[in-house]
Amino acid sequence: MGKAEKINTYQRILPFIEIMDSTLRDGEQTNGVSFLPHEKLVMARKLLSDVNVDRIEVASARVSEGEREAVTKICAYAQKNNLLERVEVLGFVDGGQSIDWIAECGGRVVNLLAKGSLKHCTHQLHKTPEEHISDIKKELEYAASKGIRVNLYLEDWSNGMKDSPEYVYQLMDALTLNVQSSTFNVQRFMLPDTLGVMNPLQVIEYFRKMMKRYPDVHFDFHAHNDYDLAVSNSLAAVLSGARGLHVTVNGLGERCGNAPLASVQAILKDQFHAKTNLVESQLNDLSRMVESFSGITVAPNQPIVGENVFTQVAGVHADGDTKDQLYFNELMPERFGRKREYALGKQSGRANIAKNLEELGLELTPEQTRRVTERITELGDKKEIVTQDDLPYIVSDVLKHDGSEEKVKLISYIVTTAYGLKPGANIKVEINGQEFEGSAVGDGQYDAFVKALRHIYKKYLDRTFPTLANYQVSIPPGGRTDALVQTVISWHYKDGLLRTRGLDADQTEAAIKATFKMLNIIESDLTK
Repeated sequence: MGKAEKINTYQRILPFIEIMDSTLRDGEQTNGVSFLPHEKLVMARKLLSDVNVDRIEVASARVSEGEREAVTKICAYAQKNNLLERVEVLGFVDGGQSIDWIAECGGRVVNLLAKGSLKHCTHQLHKTPEEHISDIKKELEYAASKGIRVNLYLEDWSNGMKDSPEYVYQLMDALTLNVQSSTFNVQRFMLPDTLGVMNPLQVIEYFRKMMKRYPDVHFDFHAHNDYDLAVSNSLAAVLSGARGLHVTVNGLGERCGNAPLASVQAILKDQFHAKTNLVESQLNDLSRMVESFSGITVAPNQPIVGENVFTQVAGVHADGDTKDQLYFNELMPERFGRKREYALGKQSGRANIAKNLEELGLELTPEQTRRVTERITELGDKKEIVTQDDLPYIVSDVLKHDGSEEKVKLISYIVTTAYGLKPGANIKVEINGQEFEGSAVGDGQYDAFVKALRHIYKKYLDRTFPTLANYQVSIPPGGRTDALVQTVISWHYKDGLLRTRGLDADQTEAAIKATFKMLNIIESDLTK
C-alpha cells in the first residue's frame, strides 16, 4: 500500500475526533492540586474560546461550596457565550442529588458515573447488576425531566472487559436497546481505563467488540497513564472506532495522570491525519497557564510543551538546519505558538552561535566567532548550557579582551566564609614566570581575595596595587539562579580609570577574572 493510500485509509477511519478536556475535574485529582473558582473560570474560558476544545469537564457534583461557585461561574460565562452545551459535570447515581446540584449551578450536561465492572458493582455498591441498572434508569429519567443531557461513564470498564464482559454487555444492552421509545437517552458512552492497566492491543480488541455489538453508539475513551501508555491507548481506541478522547492539560491526573492534550493532538494530526477543532497555536499558552495554577512543573522534555523540545543542542543539528532544514520534522514549533532555539554550551558549534547571533542582530567576524565559540565551550564545561540572554555579555567580554598573552596568572585559590567570622582567602599567582602565595581576611570573599593580592604585590614586588573605583554586577533577565554574572570593575590607574570585566556563573569568580584582566593590562603597559 502506497503512502497516499495509507493516508486515505486513515482519513476514512478518523474523519473527526471529538476532544473532551478534563483538567478541571480529573486533572484536579493530581496530588496537591486544588484550583480556586476564579482559576477554573479563567482556564475554562481559555479551553473553550481560545483552544476550542469540544467539551470540558469542570467539576464533580456535590464536592464542596468552592466547586459550586466554580461551576456556577463557568456555566454563567458559557450561557452568555452560547457554549453551555460544551460544559459537563461529573455526577453520581445518587437518587437525583447530583442532577439537582448541576441544575442549580446552571449546568445542562451530566457525565453520570456508573460501574463498568461486576467487581465494582457488587463490592463497592453491594448491588446486583439488575439493581444497578434500575438505579441508572431512574437517574436517566430524572435527568430528562430536568432538561439535563446525559453522558454515561462505565467506571473500570477496562477490568470489566477483562474479567466480566457479560456484565458490560448486560448493562449496555439495557441502556441502548429500544431507547428511542424510552423517556431517556444516553448521548455518549464513555469507556475509562480507570486504573491505567491496558495496552494498545487490548484496547483494540475490546473496542472492536464494543463497536461490533453497538455500531451506532458514540463511544469516548478515557485513558490513564500508569504504564506510560495513555497516548498509545488513546490512538488505539480511535483506530478501533472511538469517536471521542478524554485528555488533560500537561497530562495532569491521579497517580501518573491522563493522556496529555498537546501530545494527543499532535499525534492524531501528524501520524493519523485525523481532524479536530483544536487551535494548536494556543496549546503552549494553555500549558503555561495550567502549570502556573496547578503548581505542577512541566518536565523540560515533555513533548510539545516542554521547555527543551524545540531546542537543538548539538552543533551538527544547527548546521544541518542552516543548510537544508535537515533536522526539522512536522512538529514545527510555530504550530504551537513557540519558536526553535539553539542551545549554547560545550556541545554547540559555530552554527549554533551563528543562529543566536543572527537572532540578536549581532554580526561578528569569523575570528571573533571562533573566540566566542571557545569562550562558550569553556563556560559550558561549568554550566552545561548558556542561554541566549547570556550571549551579549559573552560577546562583550570576549571582544573587550585583546587576547594577549597573560603575564599574571591565577594558579589556585580558596576563599572561605563562616558564620561569625570574616571571609578569608589563600591564593597562589604567577607573575612573569614566578609564583607567589598570599593570604588575607576581608569584609567579603572578593575583598579578602584582593587584600591577599595587595599583600603579594607589596611584600614580593614592592609595587602599589591599583585602588578600586567602582564595582558593578549585572545578571541577564529571567530570574535564573544559574545565570551568568557580568562584573565590571573600574580601577584608579595613573591619572585615569581602567575598566575591566569578567563573566562567570559565580559572582566572585567573575570579579576575579576582571581583576586579572586589569593586572595583565598594567603588566603589559609596564613592559612597553
